Amino acid sequence: MPAPSRPRKSLTADLRPLRASPPFRRLWFGSTVSSLGSAMTGFAVMLQTYDLTHSSFAVGGIGLAQAVPGVAFGLFGGSFADAVDRRRLVLLTSSGLAGVSALFAAQAFADLRQLWTLYLLAVVAATLQAVDGPARRTFLPRLVPTDLIPAGVALNQVSFYISFLAGPLLAGVVTAAGGLRVCYLIDALSFGASIYGVARLPAMPPQNGGARPGVRAVAEGLRFIFRHRVLAAAFLADIDATILGMPVALFPALNAERFHGSPQTLGLLNAALAAGGLLGSALSGPAARVSAKARAMLVTVMVWGGAIACFGIARVLWLDIAMLVVAGTADTTTVIFRGSIMQAVAPDRLRGRVSAVDYAVGNSVPRLGNFESGAVAALTTPTISAVSGGLATMVGAALIRLAFPAVAHYRERPEPAPSTVTTSM
Repeated sequence: MPAPSRPRKSLTADLRPLRASPPFRRLWFGSTVSSLGSAMTGFAVMLQTYDLTHSSFAVGGIGLAQAVPGVAFGLFGGSFADAVDRRRLVLLTSSGLAGVSALFAAQAFADLRQLWTLYLLAVVAATLQAVDGPARRTFLPRLVPTDLIPAGVALNQVSFYISFLAGPLLAGVVTAAGGLRVCYLIDALSFGASIYGVARLPAMPPQNGGARPGVRAVAEGLRFIFRHRVLAAAFLADIDATILGMPVALFPALNAERFHGSPQTLGLLNAALAAGGLLGSALSGPAARVSAKARAMLVTVMVWGGAIACFGIARVLWLDIAMLVVAGTADTTTVIFRGSIMQAVAPDRLRGRVSAVDYAVGNSVPRLGNFESGAVAALTTPTISAVSGGLATMVGAALIRLAFPAVAHYRERPEPAPSTVTTSM
C-alpha cells in the first residue's frame, strides 16, 4: 500500500490523485468527456419532451421513467459488481450506452416526434447506467492511496460539474444552430473517450472473492447500511434534498413563463446549478478536511433547500441564477461528504452493493424528485412547487438530525484498506 501523503491545507481541490495515479487520470479525463456528451443528451431529452407536450408533468415523467429501472436494476447491478471483474462489466455497459445515444440521434434525424420513443430510450439508458454507475464507483479506492480518497471523490465531482456546466451551455448553442439531433450525435461520439479510459485500467476483480449476485447479496448490502446509522442518515439526507427540492423539471415552464422560452436562457438555468456545483468542487479543500462530515452534510442540505425556495420566489434572471449557484455549491458539498463517508465505512467486498445504493440515491432519486416537482407544478404552479419543495427539504434535514443522534458524534477515521496505484503510463 502506498505511503500516506503529507497533509495538505488549501482552499482549492486537491489534484494529487491525478498526479499519483495515471490510471485514475485517464479514467477521470475519459469520464469528463463522456459526461459532457451525456449532459447534452439530458438537455436535449428535456427540451424535446417539452416541445412535444408543453407539459412539466411530461418532463418530470422522463425522470420517473429513468428512476424506476435505476433503483430496481441498480441494486442488482451492485451485486454483479461484487461478483465479476468490474472493469469488464463497465466496458460492456459503456458500449451499450453509446449504442443508446446513437439511437437517440437516429430518432432525431428521422424527425419521429414520438414521445414513447424518448421514454423507451430513457428507460434503456437508465437500466444500463444502473449497472455502470455502481461498478465505476468501486474503482477509486483501488487506484489512489486511502488518504487521497476524499480528494478523489471531490475530483469526480469536479468532472461531473464541468460537464453539467458546459453541457447545457453547449447544448443550448448547438440546438439553436443545428437542432437537438446534433446534441445526441455528440454524446454518442463522446463515449469513445470513456471506453478508452476504462480499457486501460488494470483488472478489477472483487477482493477476497466475489459474492454470488442475487437477492441475498442485495439484502446483505442493505443490512450493512441499516446497521451503520451514520451511513443510513447520509443517504436519507440526500434523498430528502432530491425528492423534495429537485427543481430541474420546472426549468422549461419557468423559462417560458419568465424569460419567453429562449433555449439559451434555459441553458443558463441548467448551467447555473452546474456552476455552483463546479464552484463547490473546485473549492473542496476545506470540505475534504472536515471530520464531522455527517453533521456538516445536514447543514449543506438545509442550504440547498433554502436556495431552491428563494429561486422559486425570484423573478429576475440574475437572482434566479445566483440562487441556483448557491444551491449547486451546497449540493456538490453534500455529495463529497456522503461519498467520503461511504468509502470510509464500506469494505471492498460490499463496495459494489453500497455503491449501488449511493448511485440510486445520487442519480435515480433526483429523477423521482423531478417527477414530484413536475406533478406538484401541474396541480399548483411551478413557483409553488419550487418554494414548497425547498422549505420541505429544510424541515426534512432537521427531522433526520433528531432521528439519528449518531450523526452528531461521527468523526471520519477511515481504516487502512488495500489500495493499488499503478505508475505506468
